[in-house]
Parts: sequence; structure tokens; C-alpha cells
Amino acid sequence: MIKLIVGLGNPGQQYEKTRHNAGFLFLDYLAGNASWSNEPKFHGVLVKLMIGNNKVLLLKPHTFMNKSGLSVGAVARYYKVGIDEMLVVHDELDLSAGVVKLKKGGGHAGHNGLRDIISNLAGRDFYRLRFGVGRPSSGKNVADFVLSNSSKMETEGLMKAFDKVYSFIPKLVAGDVDMVMNDLNQK
Repeated sequence: MIKLIVGLGNPGQQYEKTRHNAGFLFLDYLAGNASWSNEPKFHGVLVKLMIGNNKVLLLKPHTFMNKSGLSVGAVARYYKVGIDEMLVVHDELDLSAGVVKLKKGGGHAGHNGLRDIISNLAGRDFYRLRFGVGRPSSGKNVADFVLSNSSKMETEGLMKAFDKVYSFIPKLVAGDVDMVMNDLNQK
């Protein structure tokens, strides 16, 4: 069962529509009209939702990407959320724009938000919902690429991926992770 869904991104208006904020954007989509609560002790904003019959916390760390683990660790410890009860939503360079995949565990693949969460939790076996943003063209700086705004076509692809994932969220939260992983990853 998933008790905590973390969206990775950077706070601030200048980052709102960047590729690196795919996690924040998905959580906003998932939360709908729910009100985010600023939680300084957790270094982020939270929403408590009922998804199906399950209570779920949504967290957007406001520590900037490189220190996401500080926020995630604080919430996980306070609410006693196990590493296997956590879903981290993030951008993924190794997937084409608009592609979405779910997996459990793994390394950080150079993603500084994941790197800091793994370090802070002393574990890597949390679930990851990875939204593809593609790679920059040869010779382009990766940091500049992920911190720049998506094109209109990339944004449309991301929204289609959000729509596709949305129907799977109740089953995922309820603990049908393997079924969701099989169905989502095949489409």
C-alpha cells in the first residue's frame, strides 16, 4: 500500500513549467482543487487525500531538488511511512517525452533528487513513477535542459501521460503495484 506520494521539483515561479518539475506538476494534477498546507517542519507542502478507501499524503519538498531527502525523510519518520510505502514521482532523461514507467528500487541514474532521498532514507527500494522528458541534443548541458521550459508538444505529451497514469492511482495506492506495473509499463 502506498501512503506517501512525493513529487520532485524545484519551488519558485521560474521553475514551474520546467522539465525537472514533472513530479510537482503531476501532484498538482492529482490533488485537483485540494488545498496545499505549508509545513515548515517538513520543508515542503502537503495535501492529505482519500484515494479510494485509503488515506494518502502528497508531498512537494521545498528544499530544491538536491536536498529533497531532507523533506522526504522528515515526513516519512513523522508519519511512520516505510520505504516500500512510498512513491516518488520524477522526470526521467532515459525515457522519451510523454513516456511513463513505474518501477521499484534502483539507483539514482544521476538524478540529484533521487540521490538525496536514497542517502537520507539509507535505502533505495521505494517505488518510482518516472515521466520521460528525453535527453538534450548532443553537446547540450543536461542541467540547462531539465531547468528549461518544456516545448508545447512535450507539455501535451506529459499531460497525456498524466491522464494515462491517473486511472491507475487508486489500484497503486491500494497495493496492487505489480498489476499496475505490468499494465502501465506495457502501454
